[in-house]
Amino acid sequence: MAAAAPATAFGQAVIGPPGSGKTTYCLGMSEFLRALGRRVAVVNLDPANEGLPYECAVDVSELVGLGDVMDALRLGPNGGLLYCMEYLEANLDWLRAKLDPLRGHYFLFDCPGQVELCTHHGALRNIFSQMARWDLRLTAVHLVDSHYCTDPGKFISVLCTSLATMLHVELPHVNLLSKMDLIEHYGKLAFNLDYYTEVLDLSYLLDHLASDPFFRHYRQLNEKLVQLIEDYSLVSFIPLNIQDKDSIQRVLQAVDKANGYCFGVQEQRSLEAMMSAAVGADFHFSSTLGIQEKYLAPSEQSLEQEAMQL
Repeated sequence: MAAAAPATAFGQAVIGPPGSGKTTYCLGMSEFLRALGRRVAVVNLDPANEGLPYECAVDVSELVGLGDVMDALRLGPNGGLLYCMEYLEANLDWLRAKLDPLRGHYFLFDCPGQVELCTHHGALRNIFSQMARWDLRLTAVHLVDSHYCTDPGKFISVLCTSLATMLHVELPHVNLLSKMDLIEHYGKLAFNLDYYTEVLDLSYLLDHLASDPFFRHYRQLNEKLVQLIEDYSLVSFIPLNIQDKDSIQRVLQAVDKANGYCFGVQEQRSLEAMMSAAVGADFHFSSTLGIQEKYLAPSEQSLEQEAMQL
């Protein structure tokens, strides 16, 4: 008699703005998970995705195509993508029929990069909510480009977007700073990397913005945005270089802890890993310090000189 597939399935909903590396993440994470011995099913929920680099178990383009929607309804790419997600929401029986035979796999959902789908439009959130009723435990993995850290104004915008996404999607959430190997190609960081990953005292960013003639006129607005972010105190980031196995492992540990996979019996785990997840002893500071030394050029100024500049 064949053994029944596990009732509970686990996975990741990979979200983020266009170009943040979602598809590349799904490729790298799927290869890493297979190396660990997990059975992986990558599900493409983005009808605008073409030339997928990974083996796709389920493709939403089989249900609805973005090009067909744009031609038939005379919509642009943004409106067409919203319609496609609403169409998928109205045809969730199709999605369930595709996912049920894959029970026992670990799912990676490659989601569209339309920002409003994760900040205020309800279709994608309703799809995730329905998956939870199917006993599919997901963690939202939100990717943003790490180079936004080099611009204080853009970093505050990223914080606002990340916070809005966390509140709207209503899933366990892990924020990632992607493309860490390219972080300083667009400029130098004003502070150590842990300042950005742990979202420390943002008043220092306001001082940097005040030195810019453009942002000087919007100081009160920036102060209110910073206050909002700090009042919720929800946003933090994990740095990621998808080509670095240690970096992927740190992300996977956070994701497995968020959706409860690490407390299951799907694969052999050490007592140390279980206890670390239980008490939250992840030692992020030491890992972030190692990443900073690996990808960021050392500062030529002393701490006293930087303090004098501030």
